[in-house]
Amino acid sequence: MPHSSLLPTLGIALLLAGCTGLPKGTEPVTDFELDRYLGQWYEIARLDHSFERGMECVTADYSLRDDGGVRVLNRGVRLDDGEIELAEGRAYFIGDEDVGRLKVSFFGPFYGGYNVLALDDDYRWSLVAGPDRDYLWILARTPSLDEATRQALVAEARGLDFPVEELIWVEQGQVCDTWRKEA
Repeated sequence: MPHSSLLPTLGIALLLAGCTGLPKGTEPVTDFELDRYLGQWYEIARLDHSFERGMECVTADYSLRDDGGVRVLNRGVRLDDGEIELAEGRAYFIGDEDVGRLKVSFFGPFYGGYNVLALDDDYRWSLVAGPDRDYLWILARTPSLDEATRQALVAEARGLDFPVEELIWVEQGQVCDTWRKEA
């Protein structure tokens, strides 16, 4: 049975309150098409931060909200105790809707940056940053990426001065199948 925890949500709010910026020296993608970005993404890798610490099998589901924003539903599991975590939020564009720059909130009026820095032409993978270089995610439409794509994304992030040696490669294998059936 899923358990909704306020702790990760509070962590996001406290860490990102008012931080909708863009990491210096980076640019979000242009020609961004939200309708193609919607749907489920698997977290392939991330930089460590308190609100996802110990989480594996992480996914993000994006869908349209009635108010024109984006519904965000993040799910993950702590493999050590099987605890399923859910966090629901909302996101809105900052500026033009064809630029991959949004603000996301999981708690009240507090927003953090969601900056799409690289995106596959077919929307198979995405490189996303928060407001600074402490937050980075590699996302994919499938639970894994081929090694060449992984290395290319790491190289791109390294070129943008992200601490890629600190990336955590998220478990998305068979161990995740059981809890996904329960979620």
